[in-house]
Amino acid sequence: MPHLMPDSGPQRVLAASNFVYTVGSGLYLTAGVLYFTEAVHLPASRVGLGLGIAGFVALAVGIAVGHLADVYGARGVYAVTLVIQALATAGFLLADSFWPFVVAVSAATGAKAAGLAARTPLIRHYGGDQPQEFRAYLRAVTNVGISFGAVGAGWVVLRGTPTAYQLMVVGNAIAFVLAAAFLVLLPPVTPEPVAAGPRWIALRDAPYLLLTALDGIMAVQFKVLTVAIPLWLVGVTAAPHWLIPGTMLTGTVIVVAFQVRASRNIDSPEAGGNAYRRAGVAFLVSCVMISLAAGISAWAAATLLITAVVVHTIGELWHSAAGFEVSFALAPQHATGQYLGVFGLGAGLAEALGPGLLIALCISWGRPGWYVVGTLFALTGLVAPRAVRWARRHQPAWRTSRGAVKEASAA
Repeated sequence: MPHLMPDSGPQRVLAASNFVYTVGSGLYLTAGVLYFTEAVHLPASRVGLGLGIAGFVALAVGIAVGHLADVYGARGVYAVTLVIQALATAGFLLADSFWPFVVAVSAATGAKAAGLAARTPLIRHYGGDQPQEFRAYLRAVTNVGISFGAVGAGWVVLRGTPTAYQLMVVGNAIAFVLAAAFLVLLPPVTPEPVAAGPRWIALRDAPYLLLTALDGIMAVQFKVLTVAIPLWLVGVTAAPHWLIPGTMLTGTVIVVAFQVRASRNIDSPEAGGNAYRRAGVAFLVSCVMISLAAGISAWAAATLLITAVVVHTIGELWHSAAGFEVSFALAPQHATGQYLGVFGLGAGLAEALGPGLLIALCISWGRPGWYVVGTLFALTGLVAPRAVRWARRHQPAWRTSRGAVKEASAA
């Protein structure tokens, strides 16, 4: 299995930390909402409201903490976010009513967003000449870790007792502490010298903000597999209900097996723009296929849905690889955390608004809604290459792309 491991020691440390972290995340992603509804006995509507509040809180945190990672060193800042996330998660055990729940889940979600922003300078520093490929590797590790966590969460749901749910919360918090402990083995990263110019430069970079918005629109696709397909399958199609975990497993296996490979040839912003375009087409095709699964026999619907998930996940591979490349390549070395914190705003908005949008269009409206969503993805993909060209033509004085650094080194 050596070829499946990163080349350098620091990369292996980051991968190990990420794996432990995502095992804990898998526990929460699978059964976290059930903890609040079944063990704490909060109404589902109040849980949804609290998660929405937490999502918007997290939007503002990523940029600020990303900037702190650039200025004070990413390893320490990232470790602090993991410890805060562990403490906030442990605080779930004390959240016996709505407002304590909102405080705890907002702290945990904000620390998660902050950690993603703080980690990016580490990925860039230790990722070598192609940090986007290392980031793709970490995404594959993430899917493996979440799968392990989901297995543990399955036991929790099967038991269904308050004690089982509380053990899940404790295990989640312990995983975050262990993920932070791994970082002790990681050599610290010296912050890059801050270039002259405005402080919050990412918020002044109009082309980068446009790409952030486009990536955010396309990031709604992540909710197709977790929100729209399960509701469509159960409410509209004759497909067997066991196909819901089957679709999730299919997507996870494809991402684990092919994300790194899909990222290798996407090694420039232009290639990233083209990958966005291909992803948009794939999402359009999958949305059409999903819509056609209604009104046909059970096994025909199941076959069509699994095929649609395969097509959708291929688009997801291209979308993720494009985001990895564009977000890194167009961010200056000294402000990686700040820029990636800004880029995360798009995905954060998709996380907060995507489920409601998909339910309103695809589930409430029905088949025409799937066509609208698919067309939205395709049009976003068509605009992305133009946005990349604009970003390359109008680079602010403070931005130095990785390509320019390579050219200077070669000269």
